[in-house]
Amino acid sequence: MTVLDTRALNRATLARQLLLDQADMPVLDAVTHLCGLQAQEPQEPFVGLWSRLRAFDPADLSKLLIGRSVVRTHLMRRTVHLLSADDVLAWRARHDGMLRGRVLGTYRRELDGVDLDELAAAGLKVMGDGEPRSMGELARALADRWPGPGPRALGEMLVAALIPMVQLPPRGLWRTKAGVRNVPISFWLGREVDPPAPDGSDPVGQALVRRYLAAYGPAATADLRAWSGLTGLPAAVAAIRDELISFRDERGRELLDLPDAPRPDPDTPAPVRFLPAFDNAILGYHDRTRIIDDAHRGLSVAGERVVLLDGRVAATWTVQADTVVITPLRRFSRADRDTVAERGRALAAFLSEDGSHRVQVTASPC
Repeated sequence: MTVLDTRALNRATLARQLLLDQADMPVLDAVTHLCGLQAQEPQEPFVGLWSRLRAFDPADLSKLLIGRSVVRTHLMRRTVHLLSADDVLAWRARHDGMLRGRVLGTYRRELDGVDLDELAAAGLKVMGDGEPRSMGELARALADRWPGPGPRALGEMLVAALIPMVQLPPRGLWRTKAGVRNVPISFWLGREVDPPAPDGSDPVGQALVRRYLAAYGPAATADLRAWSGLTGLPAAVAAIRDELISFRDERGRELLDLPDAPRPDPDTPAPVRFLPAFDNAILGYHDRTRIIDDAHRGLSVAGERVVLLDGRVAATWTVQADTVVITPLRRFSRADRDTVAERGRALAAFLSEDGSHRVQVTASPC
């Protein structure tokens, strides 16, 4: 079986994630191809798309949110994602058990003895008037009936698990700050989420495997599990295995992939890219060594924004007074500093309202 080294996996990941060559595609197509973008920080997806699309206009994403073609919702790993409306409707029921389990993993003691189906029905009755509510408002509406768990546990279970919800604009619009207001997906999109297949088959799970590999492969089943948070996909993988090809990584893990998906030459040059907080190009894997050193693995989980140099995480970045401040994680050559600074100036101009091109690259570590 062919072995793919770390650099080969890196270039494949960059190609699938639209980070090797910026794509000429509509924003909705990009969000769909990427299987959504992690979006608990509302402005971060704009940077993710700016890095991936050749002529990205942030107004286009805002229009998609207002027009209900893209929504913000809890899904993979119980984190907030920006996804196409079609994908949310198709995928949400497949994630129900995982979402319940993850909330219970945090609030099992508080929710002990609570009938979750009964709680879901009560929550849906409250939300049935179509009025947007915060998590706290919904929890307080039910606190008299369930005083024990407390508003946080009730709210998390209702909004992140029991009731398929979307976070309404203006939350998530370009250069807009707004609190979270939730309504049921069925109200916002005018359609209930797709039910599970009645015959016990798992077409949604199979579609998730294909879509994940298209955007993240080649990858191990552990990577698929880490991205989705789902544990019940082995049967889906087995059902479509004849469609897939296999490789090994340098650790001997089996990697699955779609036969015709891009796997560029490992020597393909990789341009500097700035990634937002919690970008799935990093978080979408269990083994992240294809793109980030183990010594820096915690940066992505902590929400640090990072810079890719030659395809790998080499620096972090922040914005201070309209200046993009880049902090190297390793020694930069003069050429490294110049190329990173050049791309940083373009990012500064994108992010600032006055077109600032200011960038600062701090000293490299010794």
